[in-house]
Amino acid sequence: MAHAESHPKAGRVVKIKQNVTHPQVSDFGGSEYRVEDWWDRVAGEQKSWITLAEQGHPAAIIYGIRVAANSDIPEDNEVLYGKVGAFGHMVHVTEIE
Repeated sequence: MAHAESHPKAGRVVKIKQNVTHPQVSDFGGSEYRVEDWWDRVAGEQKSWITLAEQGHPAAIIYGIRVAANSDIPEDNEVLYGKVGAFGHMVHVTEIE
């Protein structure tokens, strides 16, 4: 299901929870995260991140690896896209403070 409205924190800087890990970013937890919006709104796709991962989308694949490695991340579409520094990342809403 696509999000019809922007996330309430779109355009704002939030903190990623300290315990969140990322296979490519050693100090991901505790980072400042500039929320762009819900993943499906940013991507311009009416598809789940799961479908896009199956189709080879790099950000969705990396997020899928994170979900597979961490049972605390729900496998749903409550996923945001934003940036830590200059690099874009997908995070689940439960991973931000």
